[in-house]
Amino acid sequence: MPIYNGGQNICGASIGVLCLESYFPKPPGHIKNPSSLPFPILYEMIDGVTVPDLLNNPTRELLKPFLKGAQRLEAEGVRAITGSCGFLALFQKELAASVSVPVFASSLIQVPLAYQMTGATAPVGVITADASALTTNHFEGVGANGIPVAVKGLENTSEFAEVILRNSRTKMDTNLIEAEVLQAVRELKLETPEIRSIVLECTDLPPYAAKIQQELRLPVFDLTTLAQMAHSVSARTPYNGLMPWA
Repeated sequence: MPIYNGGQNICGASIGVLCLESYFPKPPGHIKNPSSLPFPILYEMIDGVTVPDLLNNPTRELLKPFLKGAQRLEAEGVRAITGSCGFLALFQKELAASVSVPVFASSLIQVPLAYQMTGATAPVGVITADASALTTNHFEGVGANGIPVAVKGLENTSEFAEVILRNSRTKMDTNLIEAEVLQAVRELKLETPEIRSIVLECTDLPPYAAKIQQELRLPVFDLTTLAQMAHSVSARTPYNGLMPWA
């Protein structure tokens, strides 16, 4: 075997995740549930920073622990870095500049991709945790400024808003969350019937992506689809297969 330099506490994780502090359940599909993806993930906790903090008070001071966390993940050998909240789009440029490995801070980085893949003629549907907190600065941060979008938020729900947005309790009814998400999707389609793709900003939404697609019959992009692409481009392996006899 080759000789390696070492220096890492844990080896073999391709994707590193900057994690906000939260204690509600993370069903399969959530980036903070390691069984969601078919490759190893390394987590870096950003202690003391919650979802309400990032959505309601995204100051420059709040950026500092994320920069340090990204540098720690790079030092541990990850090939690419993401985060556990799509609102980190606001800090995409700073995070990417702080390390030498690829950074995809938010699933919103897929908005231009979704737009181009579906003909560049229809707005991209975006389901977000809180539409009132999602600004043009977030889209600009990931290079999606100017792309037409139709945004629907979950800030006026009961279960989702209480557990995830207000951090009121940790117990969560996933059936009720699913119903609230599907209702938001239906409203988005009624309001903007011309949408041809959906991007799920919030990392809490991928567990319901299959049901969303079944409802709308449209391509659905989320952080797990992005993480799998980032893994595949940063940890390439040889192809195996057959060729005719020489």
